[in-house]
Amino acid sequence: MRTARSQPATKAAIPADKGADTRITARLLSDFKRLMSTGELAPGARLPPERELAKTFGVNRGSLRQVLKVLEIMGVLTQRVGDGTYLNPTAESILNEPIGFLIAVDDLTHHELFETRLIVEPELARRAAERATAGDLAALRKAIADMESGRTLKDRLDADMAFHECIFKAAGNRICHLLFRVVHRALLSSMDQLHGIVDAAQPLSAHKAIYKAIAARNPELAMRRMQVHLSSARDVFAARKISRSAAAQTKLDADALTPDAVV
Repeated sequence: MRTARSQPATKAAIPADKGADTRITARLLSDFKRLMSTGELAPGARLPPERELAKTFGVNRGSLRQVLKVLEIMGVLTQRVGDGTYLNPTAESILNEPIGFLIAVDDLTHHELFETRLIVEPELARRAAERATAGDLAALRKAIADMESGRTLKDRLDADMAFHECIFKAAGNRICHLLFRVVHRALLSSMDQLHGIVDAAQPLSAHKAIYKAIAARNPELAMRRMQVHLSSARDVFAARKISRSAAAQTKLDADALTPDAVV
């Protein structure tokens, strides 16, 4: 009887040192930040080939690829098929994911986001009245015209966001411009709901009033009109939320009284 030949014993897999991998990733991220801060990696620059980068950092290409993927997800890098890997030219994409996760993980409410806007955006409107260029004013007029002519809800929402982003830019503070573009986009769902229950003429009228104050170089009036606009939007949204909660509770109470609910 022919017996099967015994197979050579396989070596037990050596578990990966995840702690070491984490340390390498952290070090590489730190190295990339250093190269960016010193200007050795300029915004929009193409990165050297992987082999060269791995040699420069003293790591294997697998570890390097892992970090490149993390940086791509963060919005720091863009990988173009057949062309190479590039450092993104602006910080806008870098902020989107971290702040989006911050809002999701910490369960920040729309009330808190509206409150944040009320604290900062009136001051940005005031500064826009002092600093807006002719190009900024033209962009604000275009956003108003687009909102006025928008045929769909998406068209009007895009124009609404464009108007506020023009003010962020006109205020002349790049940090506020970048941060509040992200905060504003985080409120997109609530803005969608507001546009569904508020006459489109109401936000349009508010935008026109804010624009007139900015164009007239009246900082205090621009600030007050932005406060009124955001407070009105916040109050309408809060009232809508209370109304929905009350309706949901009424339905629960009614369901509890039906014969099928008796146990």
